[in-house]
Parts: sequence; C-alpha cells; structure tokens
Amino acid sequence: MARVTGIGGLFFRAADPEGLAVWYATHLGIERVPTDYDTEPWTQDGGPTIFAPFPQDTGYFGDRAQQWMLNLRVDDLDGVVARLRAAGIEVRIEPEPYPNGRFARLTDPEGNPVELWQPL
Repeated sequence: MARVTGIGGLFFRAADPEGLAVWYATHLGIERVPTDYDTEPWTQDGGPTIFAPFPQDTGYFGDRAQQWMLNLRVDDLDGVVARLRAAGIEVRIEPEPYPNGRFARLTDPEGNPVELWQPL
C-alpha cells in the first residue's frame, strides 16, 4: 500500500519570518530554506516522529492560544540546553526522565512552544 514516509516540511505564519528563520538556524541548527534548487535543504536524522493531535483545551503546549508545538529530537539535551542558555534563552528541563527520554521546553522569539527531546 502507498503510504506517507515522513514529514516533508513545517509551514507556519510568523510576524517576522526572516528573523525567526535566522533564530532557528542560529540557535537550533535548522538551516533556512534554500533560495535555489541546487542547494540541499536541512535534513533531519532518521528516528521516531510523533504525530499527535491534542484536545482543544490541552495545557500541554503552555499558552492555550497556541495551536501547535514543535518537538525536536536532540542527541545531547544538556549540550543543546547549555548552548541556548549561554545565548540568553530561557530553557526549562523536565526534572525526571520519562520511559521514552528526557525533555526540555523553551519558546521561540514569537512565543511558539518548542520541546527538545532526547530519546533513550
């Protein structure tokens, strides 16, 4: 059976798309969209991807006005958090690991929630 093989992109509105693209590239290493077809786009490492609709009244994303949350897999949670904090970005690490890994939370400059996940 034909099937979807992965997420090909994440598209969302931003008040300052250029500035937000630079922030994600600078602080999280997610390269900006190429401006030509000869340049390779950012490519993620293979691994699990969770696709999970939540109830409208969930508090999991933080601000209930937020309609989405970006979860990024990382290979070294402590290292990524240290780099973000050194840049003055507030990050909250979940104190206890879960059976599926460790997590941390931050928000991007436009208030969008970002969760970092280091799978076990």
